[in-house]
Amino acid sequence: MKKLLIANRGEIAIRIGQTAKELGYSTIAVFPEDDASALHVQQSDESVQIPGAGAQAYLNIEEIINAAKTCAADAVHPGYGFLSENPDFATACDDAGINFVGPTAAQLSIFGNKAGARALAAELGIPLVPGTNEDTSLAAVIGFQDQHPDKGVVIKAISGGGGRGMRIVEDRNEIEKSFERCKSEANLAFGDDRVYVELLIHRARHIEVQIVGDGTGGVTHLWERDCSTQRQNQKIVEVAPSPNMPDSTRTALLQAAVKMASHASYRGVGTFEFLVNADQPDEFFFIEANARLQVEHTVTEAITGLDLVALQLKIAAGETLDELGLSEPPATNGYAIQCRINMETPGKKGMFKPTGGTINIFEPPSGP
Repeated sequence: MKKLLIANRGEIAIRIGQTAKELGYSTIAVFPEDDASALHVQQSDESVQIPGAGAQAYLNIEEIINAAKTCAADAVHPGYGFLSENPDFATACDDAGINFVGPTAAQLSIFGNKAGARALAAELGIPLVPGTNEDTSLAAVIGFQDQHPDKGVVIKAISGGGGRGMRIVEDRNEIEKSFERCKSEANLAFGDDRVYVELLIHRARHIEVQIVGDGTGGVTHLWERDCSTQRQNQKIVEVAPSPNMPDSTRTALLQAAVKMASHASYRGVGTFEFLVNADQPDEFFFIEANARLQVEHTVTEAITGLDLVALQLKIAAGETLDELGLSEPPATNGYAIQCRINMETPGKKGMFKPTGGTINIFEPPSGP
């Protein structure tokens, strides 16, 4: 593989492009008309304009495949979000003779589909939060809540992640409105409006395990991250490894993640997410898998010294974990913390809404 098309935009497209160039790849950007001056376009070796505008343009499988063919790309890296967990996109790449940098289409059908991942966890005896394991109708969501009248529920998109297409509902009268908003958000963000429902766990730590597999049966973990500090379903602070986690619980989470990935001979990097009971930390539940690179992958890189994008590209090119020196989990060094910075404007009712603008000065805190 020598030419890599990056089917994404913004920070992640730039991040992938930097590592790709370090490995000797020529990079190709795609963009709709309204992203023509975007930085990811400026920094790529080649660029191809695709029809449409905004996020929807990056969900057009046919046009992205056409762009890859036009530039004779050897491989496509989907980044995160958009088509990164779409099995139809992986299949389209395979059919076009283009290497998809990520899990196989069959693996995406399981792990990129939260209902499929829950079903696999149940099959393997891994604890689950009570909920549904398939596309769930409004009537079924209401019926599920009626079975647990004294508890809240969470409606979630089957595809994608990042808090999109997700609503916590503690008032039965809010179910219908939340259900429709979840479906609408999921369809806009991922092109898939299917949702499922699970019980709300009020006091829990959110722990995610980073794994890597080579597609031949080799799977290992790269330790875990604690993303319990969240706001509006968005992770605000990430810490790796998780502080104050009992060793027995950490071992159980790592083993559960590797067990699921190994069962499917997982290829590439992925994240397996769990809720840990804050009052009884020996109790945990699997909630979902993200069959892609995560936004917060950099804290794992900081404690392990690994470049996860480089691992993705090398595995896609056929290297095994043994060849990459990862037959065993790597040693870690210290802790790493990542914080999300949101640009928002307060509304008249005190609610904060996303906004945009120009950053004129940015001075992150640093030591001597």
